[in-house]
Amino acid sequence: MSDRSEATRVVVVGADAAGMSAAHQALRTAAKLGNDLAITVLDKGSHTSYSACGIPYWMAGDVDSGDELVARTADAHRESGIDLRLGAEVVAADLAGRTVTLAGGEEVAWDELVVATGAPAVVPDWALRPDGTTYDGVGTVKTLDDGAAWLERFAEAGDGAHVVVVGAGYVGVEVAEAAMRHGFGVTVLTRGRGMSMLEDEMAERVDVALCEAGAEVVLGAEVTGLDTEDGRVTGVRWDGGSREADLVVLAIGVRPATDFLAGSGLEMADNGALRPDPHGRVAEHVWAAGDCCEVRRRIDGAWVFRPLGTYATKHGRALGDTLAGGSLSFDGMVDTSITRFAFDEVHIEVARTGLSRADADVAGYDPVVLVTEGSTASGYMPEADPIAIWVMADRTSRRLLGVQVVGGRGAGKRIDAAAAVLWHGGSVDDLAWMDLAYAPPFATAWEVLQVAARRVAERL
Repeated sequence: MSDRSEATRVVVVGADAAGMSAAHQALRTAAKLGNDLAITVLDKGSHTSYSACGIPYWMAGDVDSGDELVARTADAHRESGIDLRLGAEVVAADLAGRTVTLAGGEEVAWDELVVATGAPAVVPDWALRPDGTTYDGVGTVKTLDDGAAWLERFAEAGDGAHVVVVGAGYVGVEVAEAAMRHGFGVTVLTRGRGMSMLEDEMAERVDVALCEAGAEVVLGAEVTGLDTEDGRVTGVRWDGGSREADLVVLAIGVRPATDFLAGSGLEMADNGALRPDPHGRVAEHVWAAGDCCEVRRRIDGAWVFRPLGTYATKHGRALGDTLAGGSLSFDGMVDTSITRFAFDEVHIEVARTGLSRADADVAGYDPVVLVTEGSTASGYMPEADPIAIWVMADRTSRRLLGVQVVGGRGAGKRIDAAAAVLWHGGSVDDLAWMDLAYAPPFATAWEVLQVAARRVAERL
């Protein structure tokens, strides 16, 4: 075994998707190239390498245990040769002196620093007691501890309870489904419109589906405060209305955990997100990946904040490889995401990729947009469900710019074909004429995605 005192000391701050992907890939590449690394991972939490995206489905009952969301346990990481320290909160970093300081004062030295601290959920001031803790019955959906707490709250709430979900993005919609699956009444509040990552004409279809399933959806609701009794939430107030509530779920976004780098001189976005290059570098001997970072969108070159596990693991892997002497790179993204809402007879899948209409205008394109309605399978098949597809292309270059999908079972993953065209800078004609699979249970003879693309192409 090598002498760790002679090895390059790598300190990774953050033990989830990006951090652990970087750590393990660095070990693999170092072993292949004959380099010697001593990797220490520090995380203030008590869990590692888990799927935060799976928590709403655990809450809904689709997943039996939080343990099933853990991709690799702490012991498994340690057995691989990583010095993993949980409950170790980094509160400061000295980039010149190459140390990080833990809560309690301990300093840990490093030769290479990897920042993979993620992005905790935003908790607004109106949700907090004077001591800074949330009122009973109020919480976020971000960590395994959050998931366990919500299952306990659900069990205690009993029949007839009402859940208010503040936020109508992906997490808000997924948690609304989970609450309804437990038999609770649900109100979804959003200060703008629901599903703000979609265009208006597509987001409206999601709002309608939620209402058809029995949820109340209130648009333009800027929450101003909570009603409480003996430290427990009893209602939510917003400009123009209020609702009694037994439980309140906060799903209004996340913020990069980079406060410990304040004053470091590292380039950051206004929200504190770091901007690493494709290999993960942010400065000499300093690296970053994951939800604490912005990512480059290939279509227009813009830096955007998209805290998704798909980007975190890819960028972390590229970072770890380069740090250890390799050359892998994470070459951006095309802004692809997907979710679903399914309750009782309502099943709707939601997906998008590429630019929004507003993004296209800012980037200087001349967008042509069309929504096409069709079927997810041949109409005579029992699998056939309605689907709507929004396609946008540039009038001059015919370049495909964006696609959005809202529809029934089997609708959502169609987005991947569009994302592949966007990834390679293809045209709307490429999407319309590429070779996609067909059989009656899966598609129509002219795949609806291609019909939608062809109709836009004909307008150019």
